[in-house]
Amino acid sequence: MARGWQSTLTGVLCFGIVLGAAVAAPLKILGFDDMTCAAWVASREDGDRRASYVVWIRGFLTGHNYGEQSQQVSSISSGTIENFVNRYCTQNPNGQFSDAALRLSDEFSGRNQPIRK
Repeated sequence: MARGWQSTLTGVLCFGIVLGAAVAAPLKILGFDDMTCAAWVASREDGDRRASYVVWIRGFLTGHNYGEQSQQVSSISSGTIENFVNRYCTQNPNGQFSDAALRLSDEFSGRNQPIRK
C-alpha cells in the first residue's frame, strides 16, 4: 500500500513540474520598436542606428553576466558582435536580432545551450 502512495505522489510531482514549465511566462525583450533582422540589415547605412543596436546588445550581454555570474561573456568587441549578428540575420532573414543576442550569449559564455524563450 505504501508503494502505491509513493508512486501516486511521484506522478503528481512530475505532473506539477511539467505543468509549471508549460505555463512559464514568455521572455520579455525590452528593446527597440523594430528588432527584426531587416531593421538590422538596413542599419548598415545608418552608423548611429547601427551603433545603438550594438550598444543595446552589449547591455544585453551585461545583463546576462549579471544573471549568470558563473557563466559570463568575456570581453567582446563591437566588431565581433556585428559579425555574429550579420551571420545570424543572413541565416535567419525573418528573425529578430534580439534572438541573435540570445545566441551570442550562449556561444560566448561557454554555455553553448539554447536559451528557452
